Amino acid sequence: MNMLNPNTAAYAHQVRVRVCGICLQDNKLLLVRHQATVKNQAFWAPPGGGLQFGETIEACLLREVLEETGLQTKVKRFLFVNEFREDPLQAVELFFELEVVSGELNTGSDPEAAAEHQLIEEVSFLSLEEIRKIPLADKHRILHYLFSMDDLFGMPHHFLN
Repeated sequence: MNMLNPNTAAYAHQVRVRVCGICLQDNKLLLVRHQATVKNQAFWAPPGGGLQFGETIEACLLREVLEETGLQTKVKRFLFVNEFREDPLQAVELFFELEVVSGELNTGSDPEAAAEHQLIEEVSFLSLEEIRKIPLADKHRILHYLFSMDDLFGMPHHFLN
């Protein structure tokens, strides 16, 4: 039986709206490695997080990327929607193309969580080859079948289970 990581319990049994960024630099994709959630050892995903009441989608994305990676970015365009489901976690994820404006890459944190409950373990720009080496269960499903980084910009506008 798979167990839910206690550090993700605050996100369980609810539908969240998440805003996520696809950011390429030197043909490498910006990714965040989180602690295991339910069925994995770690979880690599593009940076992003939950939309707060009263916050714009763009403000949410810029805030989350800065918190998680130390990078200030600008939103270029909407890319696609993904339905994330890994019982008991569920989210509607809006993906946007990002461009780095300034800052220095570093492993950030989630200010809503106490130090002992942080999920973020690492942030990095990874090449396609490095992404392919990550086991499928340990990476976001939008990363499962990449043949080139361009695939991230040509996906259908929705990705459903």
